[in-house]
Amino acid sequence: MESIGDLLRQMKNPSFRKQSQEITNEVMNNPLVKELREQHPELDDSTLKLNMSRLYQYIGDKRNCDNCQGLERCPNDFQGHYSKLEVQIVNGASEIYERKVPCALHRTKQHEDQVKKRIRSFYVDERALNEGYNEVEIMSKDRLRAPAVNQVFRYIEDTKEKGLSTRGLYLYGSFGTGKTFLMSYLLHELAIAGHTGVIVYMPEFVEDLKSMMTDNQKLKESTEIMKNCDLLIFDDIGAENLNPWARDHIMGSILNYRMNRKPTFYTSNYTLEGLEKHLSFTNKDGEEGNKGQRLMDRISPFVDVVYLHGENQRGKS
Repeated sequence: MESIGDLLRQMKNPSFRKQSQEITNEVMNNPLVKELREQHPELDDSTLKLNMSRLYQYIGDKRNCDNCQGLERCPNDFQGHYSKLEVQIVNGASEIYERKVPCALHRTKQHEDQVKKRIRSFYVDERALNEGYNEVEIMSKDRLRAPAVNQVFRYIEDTKEKGLSTRGLYLYGSFGTGKTFLMSYLLHELAIAGHTGVIVYMPEFVEDLKSMMTDNQKLKESTEIMKNCDLLIFDDIGAENLNPWARDHIMGSILNYRMNRKPTFYTSNYTLEGLEKHLSFTNKDGEEGNKGQRLMDRISPFVDVVYLHGENQRGKS
């Protein structure tokens, strides 16, 4: 590191003074500085030169922003922000103040991060939640599913206009028609509108419940999240291997709490009648029709049924 003496000797060097003067002239003649002077004619050369470092930073940030290569590669001192200058009169004299302002990319990322914080997923592939959503592409990808897509779009718009309903959607159809994708889209759009949501992949959730039997804290936290979120999606219900405890005490408890309070959504390969048969059978007690019906009483009256007709999209680009 150079000593103060070395720096002072360097400043006396004619070449250093020449270079410093060239930078000063370049800054003073920059269009941004000229524009600042037009807006604030009270600024004189002396004031501008006293704030040379701020002006230099202001020009550099603007140049970097004009040649933006993305938020991650932002070269500005405060990533995702640029310098903005303000002029104020203090004790009769003009003073220049600098503040850092977030750029559009940074604001967009902040908004996206806030949306992501509103969404929780249990055992669902994060790609289903993070990939881009394009309404035109969703509608045009398979014309056969247009009626179902329209119904999901309508639900989203109604919720945005009228607020949260107590009724959810039961989206069923064959494999690979985009049920999870559509529900993820609904969750994403309503998270943007400020609602919290949880999506649960049922086969793995039920399987994981076995380990939670000995971890009461984790079980309580998971079920409380599902009970209290604005939007709850049980993805691929009917594909799990149920046991009486998972069906009656966990699923029953969650749905009993949510009915008439908050909407619950489902994707399934089963019709409601087929789901009732599935819920009536457990790998421990076999057929228990009344138990399946009891759970269906917490599902059927609180959903609008949507049939998603379409081609298997899995494996297609």
